[in-house]
Amino acid sequence: MRDLMGIMKQAQAMQEKMASLQNELDLVEVKGASGGGAVTVTMTAKGLVKGVTLDPSLLIPDEREILEDLIVAAVNDARSKAEGVAAERMAELTKGLPIPPGMKLF
Repeated sequence: MRDLMGIMKQAQAMQEKMASLQNELDLVEVKGASGGGAVTVTMTAKGLVKGVTLDPSLLIPDEREILEDLIVAAVNDARSKAEGVAAERMAELTKGLPIPPGMKLF
């Protein structure tokens, strides 16, 4: 019975740490870029896009599709970085816990 109580305390502590991590990920910002930095996207580690910056040289009406592709690439780059930050923070939080491989907690 003592082991069960210990597990319950660990689970509660983990839940509190997870809530704290989720709040922290709202504040962590990453930047993604494409076109050699001509397009940058800033987003939170939870995936909320906060801003897009475009180099003025890209604002050519006939090349709209290129600009659209660069924006998509920058968003995807930022999202990949955000997922990496979230995974890194989660790994720190769950270090030493017997979590099955491949199980995602966020």
